[in-house]
Amino acid sequence: MEANPFQGQVFTVTAITLAVKQMMEGVFHDIFVEGEVSNLRSASSGHIYFDLKDRDSLLSAVMFKWDARKYSLELQEGLQVRVWGSLSVYGKSGRYQIVVKKAEAIAKGNLYLEFEKLKQKLEAEGLFAPEHKKEIPAYPQRIGVVTSPTGAAVRDILSVLKRRNPNLEVLIAPVLVQGDEAASQIAQAIEDLNHFKPKPDVLLVGRGGGSIEDLWAFNEEIVARAIYKSKIPVISCVGHEVDFTIADFVADLRAPTPSAAAELVVQNSQNTREHIAQLHKRMLQAVSLFYERAKSRFDLAHNHPIFKNPSLLTQTKEQEVDELSLRLETAWKEHLRKFSHRLEIARQKLSALGPQSVLKRGYSITRKQDGTVISRVMQTTPGETIYVQVQDGMIHTEVK
Repeated sequence: MEANPFQGQVFTVTAITLAVKQMMEGVFHDIFVEGEVSNLRSASSGHIYFDLKDRDSLLSAVMFKWDARKYSLELQEGLQVRVWGSLSVYGKSGRYQIVVKKAEAIAKGNLYLEFEKLKQKLEAEGLFAPEHKKEIPAYPQRIGVVTSPTGAAVRDILSVLKRRNPNLEVLIAPVLVQGDEAASQIAQAIEDLNHFKPKPDVLLVGRGGGSIEDLWAFNEEIVARAIYKSKIPVISCVGHEVDFTIADFVADLRAPTPSAAAELVVQNSQNTREHIAQLHKRMLQAVSLFYERAKSRFDLAHNHPIFKNPSLLTQTKEQEVDELSLRLETAWKEHLRKFSHRLEIARQKLSALGPQSVLKRGYSITRKQDGTVISRVMQTTPGETIYVQVQDGMIHTEVK
């Protein structure tokens, strides 16, 4: 039996990791591996991380950005691919992985095909149709949450709701979110909350991120139909922003993450409170401004000389009345003088034109016995007695 050359020798963790790395990279260099893409994620650096899996095993993979840019293939969850690269060891975690230089599609993976098949079936039945979407209430008071009681999702949701609106009532329906029993538990929880009294105003259904296998319960038909049958509006919040499940398509609203769902559900009430606070501030400012203006006007009026010597308010008017009275009296006297003058002139004219003035000038007036004035000889007859009025009396005479 060959002796162990390392027997009795003590290694550091780094030394062992480096030795395994060198051995692996030396043997598994420039190899092809086939598998199904799973747990795909892109880092802000531009590097792409994913898993390659088959029926029994899983292999971590990384494709650095400078290699990813060379090829137009867009990796997708469930895509069956053949990759070319070298095995390596990531020392920080002691995990072995394949560093992918090139990837090419072979066919869609089994989970992806199942996803597409169910999606097409439910879409054809109208489960995704916009007209079936229920409106999310603007001011919910009671929120139902269907998720794992121990996962990050429930903590995120409760944290956001408590911060944004601590007065909300939250009902947690604890369920498994992955595994064989997860789908049936999620569907049953949705049904139970629909029969709960008092009924929640809205339901949040989801979990935190994970691989396509981890999220698969939300791609099950039983969950899709439970969401569709729900009388309560449902917000689906499964995984991260890049993750899409059948539940997202059926739900009345899709949120990119559980915490985003919590933000959405209290958004209107938060905005309303902020609006009320702004109105309250503006009202106080308006009242303060009104008070300052009113006080300024009051002070100005209070310090006015009129309030110290009220007679000033009437002195000018009294003086104006005196002036008007004098002007009226003067005008009336002038009117009477002119009227008297015109009257005297009229009297003199009337006197000059009167019969008495004519008689004084030597004229006379001849009348018949009945008083008729005689202006022509033809008006008389011989022997008739007529009367001649002169200045100082009446002369009786007979017509010859």
